[in-house]
Amino acid sequence: MPLTGSALKWIAIVTMFIDHIGACLLEVFVMNAHGTSPLAGRLTGEQIMAWYDIDIYLRLIGRIAFPIFCFLLVEGAAHTRNMGKYLLRLSLFALLAEVPFDLAFHNMPFFAGSQNVYLTLVLGLLAVWILKGWRQEIWRLPAGLLLPAFAAQLLQTDYGAVGVLVIALMYLLRELPWLRAVVCVIVLVTFNSLEWPTAFSFLLIALYNGERGRQAKYFFYGFYPVHLVMLWAVGRFLLGNFVGV
Repeated sequence: MPLTGSALKWIAIVTMFIDHIGACLLEVFVMNAHGTSPLAGRLTGEQIMAWYDIDIYLRLIGRIAFPIFCFLLVEGAAHTRNMGKYLLRLSLFALLAEVPFDLAFHNMPFFAGSQNVYLTLVLGLLAVWILKGWRQEIWRLPAGLLLPAFAAQLLQTDYGAVGVLVIALMYLLRELPWLRAVVCVIVLVTFNSLEWPTAFSFLLIALYNGERGRQAKYFFYGFYPVHLVMLWAVGRFLLGNFVGV
């Protein structure tokens, strides 16, 4: 069954949301991964382990999302008439998402130790911009691969240098879809063995029919920070009423 770009976005959003139920609600607010949960000390070790088993499945489902977002970013970069405007729009949402990200994943409004995935996408888009025309100007190849990846690692963005590298590889191997899939899955699994479900991402990408489909552009952009605030609010203020304590 062929999939439009819009259909792929919905798949990525749903699997990302499932992932963040685990990463935010369960890990931060039930299992107290960062020591900031209001439920700290109120759950037994046996209860925590039961939630951990659920969390693993949620996080595995969530691995599907990132490669799809990267693919759609590269497709957008390939077809945009104004790369600068595209980069600026993405950067704006990276800025807007940072406080929601810190709340959801660390239960605090400002946390310097990690940055949201939008910033990874911004640096990946910058890499694609640099790489455009690399066959005519060979310096663009190492610059596009190394500089944004180094920046992502330095800033400790979600997925870090590996995320930027995957975006760059998706662009460079855009005309070789099966090689693109194999190389990107290898890179991701080498980074983290739990990334193996990303193989399913590329099976879905292989169904892309080249059409954008019905777009709700700003909904897709805005969903990321809005759902993070929602998950944080549930974890911070409501979750204690539903976990049997």
